[in-house]
Amino acid sequence: MKIALPEWMERVKPPQYADDESAMRYVLALAERNIEEGTGGPFAAALVDENERVIASGVNLVTSLKCSILHAEIVTIMMASERLGTWALAERGRFTLVVTAEPCAMCLGAIPWAGIKRIVMSVRDEDIRAIGFDEGNKPSGWIEHYTSHGIDVTRDVMREEGIKVLGAYVASGAIIYNGD
Repeated sequence: MKIALPEWMERVKPPQYADDESAMRYVLALAERNIEEGTGGPFAAALVDENERVIASGVNLVTSLKCSILHAEIVTIMMASERLGTWALAERGRFTLVVTAEPCAMCLGAIPWAGIKRIVMSVRDEDIRAIGFDEGNKPSGWIEHYTSHGIDVTRDVMREEGIKVLGAYVASGAIIYNGD
C-alpha cells in the first residue's frame, strides 16, 4: 500500500540535527499542523538515525485516509521502510522513534517488529485517555518488556507542550475516534 503524506508536510522541514528536544519540537509542530489542516489526529512521529538525522516522519492519517491503522508511528515506519528499502530497519542502523504520544496497543507491537531500538515520547497514556482516546489493552509492564528486549524508552520530553497539542485538538472540535 502506497501512502501519500499531506502535501503541507513538504513545507515543514526537520531540524538538521535532531537531538531529543529538537526532534520533539519538530514532531509537535507536525501534530499541530495536522490539526490545523484537518488531515488527522493530534499525533506525529519521526525516525531519527544514529547521526541525529531525521530519516522519515509521519502524522496520524486515520480520518483523512479513512484507515484505522494509519497512526503516526505506523505511517513513519512505512515511510522509513520505503526510503531504506527494508522491513527490518535494524539492518540499516540503530534508530530512535520520536513520538508525540505514548504508543497505543497496536503501535506497541509494530515498534519492535520494525527493529527500532529507542523510543522518545512526549505525552503519556493517561494524557491521551483524558481527552477521550481509547489506547487499547496495553500491558502495564510494556516499558520493562521493551527494555528487556534492548529498546530504550525516554518519557515526558516536552510533556506540557504535548498536552497543549492534545488540548488544541479537542478545542478544534475534531472527532475523537475509537473504532466503535
